Amino acid sequence: MHERILRRCQACVRARRYVVTVHAADELGADECDVVDLEFGILTGTIIEAQRDRVTRERKYRIRGSTGRGRDVELVVKFGATGKMIVITVYEP
Repeated sequence: MHERILRRCQACVRARRYVVTVHAADELGADECDVVDLEFGILTGTIIEAQRDRVTRERKYRIRGSTGRGRDVELVVKFGATGKMIVITVYEP
């Protein structure tokens, strides 16, 4: 359903055109994950939900994938004005 958006997310990972929020970085550390796990999660993932922010009306996407170590991971991402993907949060489901 959201294949085009997922391909865009994956292209951003491959081109290193993404930023990780402080919150997402903190969550990575809390779950003993790193940026490679984040990237692997997007590259192996599928979009399981599209959301619209109530205040800004921006679209956000919830992606479920797996880390390089086989653990499940979920990420919430959006696209910024520059076209870069912004990783809002990361967590283990």
